[in-house]
Amino acid sequence: MNTKSSPSFDKRDLRNAFGSFGTGVTVVTSGCKQTRLVGVTANSFSSVSLEPPIVLWSLGSNSPSLDIFDTTGRFVINILSLQQMDLSKRFSSNVPDKFEGVKFGEGLDDLPVLNDCVATIECKTIQRTVVGDHVLFLGQVEKYSYERKPTLLFCQGNYLQGAACEAS
Repeated sequence: MNTKSSPSFDKRDLRNAFGSFGTGVTVVTSGCKQTRLVGVTANSFSSVSLEPPIVLWSLGSNSPSLDIFDTTGRFVINILSLQQMDLSKRFSSNVPDKFEGVKFGEGLDDLPVLNDCVATIECKTIQRTVVGDHVLFLGQVEKYSYERKPTLLFCQGNYLQGAACEAS
């Protein structure tokens, strides 16, 4: 076991420890065709509350997309299916137009909603807080949709397959 307790942690090593927690993979989108469309791959998504329905996610403070998320005051959580690994890679890259060739529709306030996702959750930002080197966004859910199909997962630097959910 790799144990560390120093206040001056090695950032890469600490990231490896954080990466031991498997997560779903999302692309968070915002903006509109009249201004600029933005999207980032994020595994920092989490549900916070059912009443009222609130979710959170975080974005690096130096992200070139931050201004659009702030200006728009809205975002869409697109939870990726197993077949959408290419979208995860595309939206985590430095490609100038991440939406080129990507199929998407328009959601509330014309925000981009990616096609064929496991789920989409459209939100209005209710709080934005700088925490360390990231900005934490809390959003009130205004619309959502989902399908029961295999979900894309990420753990220890690798993509994994999540089983399709059984109806309950």
